[in-house]
Amino acid sequence: MLVKPRLAVPLICLVVCLALASCASLPPSNRDNLCAVFVEQDGWYPDAQKAAQKWGIPVAVIMAIMHQESRFVADAKPPRTWLLGIVPWFRPSSAYGYAQAKDETWDVYLHKAGSWWSDRDDFADAADFIGWYCHISHAKLGIVANDAKNLYLAYHEGHRGFQQKTHVRSVWLRRVADKVALRARYFQKQLSECKMTASNQ
Repeated sequence: MLVKPRLAVPLICLVVCLALASCASLPPSNRDNLCAVFVEQDGWYPDAQKAAQKWGIPVAVIMAIMHQESRFVADAKPPRTWLLGIVPWFRPSSAYGYAQAKDETWDVYLHKAGSWWSDRDDFADAADFIGWYCHISHAKLGIVANDAKNLYLAYHEGHRGFQQKTHVRSVWLRRVADKVALRARYFQKQLSECKMTASNQ
């Protein structure tokens, strides 16, 4: 099939744009080293730092929560349930993107702090969302800004759920929150070391 010359340039541009978009959405190759993540994903550190400064939540905490929620996969979604064990069925929630923000919570964010062009599969917007939500947890629930464990519990259960201590009944969730807190400490250590290395060069 021949492509007319007038259509060739727009078609090529479309193909290139789609290819670039698919590459941009690839997660970091080393998701457990924050320095490596920020080196590989150009622009992520300034975006995370901007969210941290705006909302008063450390970069390491924001990134630890994002790591737990999506493993830095832009279009992450909860796995589908299975009907009768063989038929792919509905997803358990509308959570989507880097921050795994649900539709209703994302809509509140757009109204209160985001903008009409904010997207859940955009890293900067997702980092800002996590910072915003944790800032509310800090202001409303009195959770210290670097307390990754309780910030994650409030993030996962919602502010009302955290107040009602729904996490107390879930051993699994408390273990996950401990893992997020440990990762935040590792991320903070890594970030401090790579900053030191960069300053010495």
